[in-house]
Amino acid sequence: MVSSDPLVVGDDGIARCWWGASTPDYQVYHDTEWGFPVADDHRLFEKLCLEGFQSGLSWLTVLRKRPDFRRVFHGFDAKRVAAMGAEDVTRLLADATIIRHRGKIEAAIANAAAALDVADEWGTLAAFFWSFEPLDRPPSTEPTTAESAALAKELKRRRFRFVGPTTAYAFMQATGIVNDHVPGCATRSEVATARQRFVRPTTSRTS
Repeated sequence: MVSSDPLVVGDDGIARCWWGASTPDYQVYHDTEWGFPVADDHRLFEKLCLEGFQSGLSWLTVLRKRPDFRRVFHGFDAKRVAAMGAEDVTRLLADATIIRHRGKIEAAIANAAAALDVADEWGTLAAFFWSFEPLDRPPSTEPTTAESAALAKELKRRRFRFVGPTTAYAFMQATGIVNDHVPGCATRSEVATARQRFVRPTTSRTS
């Protein structure tokens, strides 16, 4: 998301990242979710899957379909998603309430199995993902970073699908691994405070 004017003051007098003022749905998402740190494995897996479904599409489309994605993917419980098979894929391809893309549906199922392997190795998905948190730096308007490229490379090695560097960076932005609310955005300071208070997940790996 880019704009010539990165900051917009809404009718409520609150300054936001330009995209956060573009629709009511985006405003709620911007003000209450985007950039706030996430440590819950279910939510992290959900966000990873939804960022994959968003690839090539508008995030607003995915956001509005999120309740239905949660319904068909068992609340993004990785164990239940990993157990889904060919019949489930066929059923989901016929469900007009979600994005009916075979590759993305199959990727979500494959990624569930890969996520379980990561959680088994690291103790939690959160510990793995937060290990890619960069050092403090200014907000970025670039679609990828060195850290997102490294994350995407590691995810590919671990057999995750539909998670390239751009998708990986969108995931990092959404889950608070980075704070890319622009300077002057009212939510940026809220996210900064949340990140200061956030206890970074640690791995239980012994090697």
